[in-house]
Amino acid sequence: MKFIVSSSHLLKELNSIAGVLNSSNTLPILDNFLFDIKKGSLVVSASDLESVMTTQIKLDKSDKDGKVAIPAKLLLDTLKTFAEQPLTFTIDTTTHGIELSSDNGKYRLAGQNAEDFPKTPEIDSPASITMDADVLYTAMNKTIFASGNDELRPVMSGVFFELNKDNVTFVATDAHKLVRYKRLDTKATKGAAFILPKKPANLLKGQLQSVDGDVKVEYTDTNAHFTFSNVSLICRLIDGKYPNYEAVIPKENPNRVTVERIAFLTSIKRVSIFSNKTTHQVRLNIKGNELTISAEDLDFSNEANERLTCDHQGEDIEIGFNSRFLVEMLSNIESDMVNLEMSAPNRAGILSPADGDDENEKLLMLVMPVMLNN
Repeated sequence: MKFIVSSSHLLKELNSIAGVLNSSNTLPILDNFLFDIKKGSLVVSASDLESVMTTQIKLDKSDKDGKVAIPAKLLLDTLKTFAEQPLTFTIDTTTHGIELSSDNGKYRLAGQNAEDFPKTPEIDSPASITMDADVLYTAMNKTIFASGNDELRPVMSGVFFELNKDNVTFVATDAHKLVRYKRLDTKATKGAAFILPKKPANLLKGQLQSVDGDVKVEYTDTNAHFTFSNVSLICRLIDGKYPNYEAVIPKENPNRVTVERIAFLTSIKRVSIFSNKTTHQVRLNIKGNELTISAEDLDFSNEANERLTCDHQGEDIEIGFNSRFLVEMLSNIESDMVNLEMSAPNRAGILSPADGDDENEKLLMLVMPVMLNN
């Protein structure tokens, strides 16, 4: 079996699916790419048993159909060193040996039997929705950071997709912070909900950044299948019921502060350097139209405070937050001004963009307070 392919094109496509590969695998076959030649096209797959990612490449020339598993790291490291040129792969179908010929040399690799490679799961009679690649990219980008890492609560370690007839909502939470991203311009024909694990969510985020067009999402109770341009990702979904996130979002928030986002973000970054290294606590004291941000570390007698002007409606309030959560959230909002809404020092605070450009986009970020030692 023999085929010819462009070195730079092959490297680009392999890099796009290489994120699925784990650094250590229980099954040695998972250290390989599966090459499947069909009718002048090369379909390459990578798998970690939970997710399978495939990409399709049009070949310059191929003599017959067939499959082989090729060591991923060895192939990627080799391709990175080539300038753009045609490469010829010659595969011995009985020994699975691979010979790679370039303009100036020949390289032999030991392949493996393609039959040992895990089968791609079939998705039987799935429901589907088509959404703009940019919508899905933004949703992943704005929510993933808030998802949890607690193995005892796997449902919180992914992004919750809630598909409705009048909008789609994406939620992530780790019980300390929560992000809800809603799109009013994307609708599902039938209501559905599923939890996408963090790894495939990150793979989508990495891929969709440079994709124009639509993403087709097909899903059942156990698997989801994302298809865009020439790439497809099938992954197993997290089994379990997502917590009732609406119940934790305070509805009545009489105290509202509007402040310049970058000034608020840089101020918290600076002041938090002086905070306690275990709690990372910063104190926000809002009086009139003045916001004082302060932190102290009593163990080392470190202390800092800064003042910002803000637009404040409501009563004076003093509240404490973990500075790392505030920094993450403010870094994932793009507007010039942000709103911080609060009801009481022991209730969650809500951050949202104050000047959203897109009326089809609704972003809400919730952060739990920390107790202040007065």
